[in-house]
Amino acid sequence: MNVKVIVFDLDDTLYNEIDYVKSAFMEVSKYFSDTYRFEKNKFFTLMMEKLNQNGRGKVFDDTLAHFNILNKANVKKSISIYRTHIPNIKLPQASKDIINYYTRLAIPLYIVTDGNKLVQFNKIKGLNIENSFKKILITHRYGIKNAKPSVYCFIKIAQLEKVNYSDIVYIGDNIKKDFIAIKKLGFRTIRIKNGMYRNLVLNKEYHAEIDIQSLQDIQNIITIKE
Repeated sequence: MNVKVIVFDLDDTLYNEIDYVKSAFMEVSKYFSDTYRFEKNKFFTLMMEKLNQNGRGKVFDDTLAHFNILNKANVKKSISIYRTHIPNIKLPQASKDIINYYTRLAIPLYIVTDGNKLVQFNKIKGLNIENSFKKILITHRYGIKNAKPSVYCFIKIAQLEKVNYSDIVYIGDNIKKDFIAIKKLGFRTIRIKNGMYRNLVLNKEYHAEIDIQSLQDIQNIITIKE
């Protein structure tokens, strides 16, 4: 695959999003253990159990109800802590190696990521990657309508770099939205099989051109156009 620009997704592509969730849950646990004198680890463990059983939808409600402190104020506080804390997360070595490898080759590197603007900004800050990319585009900063599968941010990158769409490759994990629209325009696509969508299979139009198991694999796939 011969390209000029590499664009990465963030969550479950450059790092495992569950690390952010655990960091946020620990901060929520600290708050309620300090406020109500609960045992912090029990609160955290129950949240993780609720997450694994039912997904994210009502983790806070169910955990607060279990400890008999469910009310609107406590749910609101839980969400606020989750969204505003600076997470204790680290970039995996494989991601560092890939970023350093293509940086040495002077290849423009970008990130396009969906999600709450503050949450995504804090993830970037926690990972300490602000200076590792030419530009990090949080789609919600451009309006929710421009979140993936919108092609808005990808076209923006093509315009910034003055390259054809086919000169750009996007590496992501979520086949529900990451690839379907940009493929139609000619962008190149690679799926890393990681996170909650790693085993998901959809119609061919949703899938990337190539699947990989680790970011390290892209060194054997991506070659650089002169």
